[in-house]
Amino acid sequence: MFNLPNMKRKKIRMAIAEDHQMVIDVLLSLLHKHEYFKAVIITTNPQELLRQMACTPVDILFADITMLYRNGHELANQVKELFPRIKMVALFEKGQDNIVNTMIEEGTIAGYVLKTTDKQTLTKALENMIEHIYINDKTLNEMPNPTTVRLRKVTPETTHLTDRELEVIRLIEQEYSNKQIAERLFISERTVETHRKNIFRKTKTTSVIGLIKYAYVHKLVSIR
Repeated sequence: MFNLPNMKRKKIRMAIAEDHQMVIDVLLSLLHKHEYFKAVIITTNPQELLRQMACTPVDILFADITMLYRNGHELANQVKELFPRIKMVALFEKGQDNIVNTMIEEGTIAGYVLKTTDKQTLTKALENMIEHIYINDKTLNEMPNPTTVRLRKVTPETTHLTDRELEVIRLIEQEYSNKQIAERLFISERTVETHRKNIFRKTKTTSVIGLIKYAYVHKLVSIR
């Protein structure tokens, strides 16, 4: 059980810099329900982030890795120089493994989180991270079982969605039924069902909502 005996009177203050509203919503939902975490800065603008951090104390920064790595990870270096005590955790998507690994090697970030991580796993990872950083004064790479927030290098993972499966995903996002998808693509409903099963397996999702979230995060569909 997670326990912070010396920090009961003070929440962990977090800044979120992310350009996907769905990811922000997931993080806010998680932090809102947890007694030890509090989001004090939320922004989609890197420069606005620096301005707000100069006025608002922050313990941990969650930031989209493309923001941190912009122009040779200029933002990450600015944060590290201006606010050296703040721990940076990169939010990344599959396919950005090289950037994550570069920042790990350079010691720029304290950890990373895959954007498609489910709430329960993310909560556990956050708790482990806070406990080791603030209680035992250890860095994340010393954690015995770091789950999703970690400093081990990322192992690339490819989903291998076919062009047809991408078509099906886009039609599902538009709320097409199996019958409508079959008519649109000139295939049988049984074939549509097979595509759906393969899509859920490859994306490791279990519901239409989860699949749509995955599609938004990985930019498989355009947010309307």
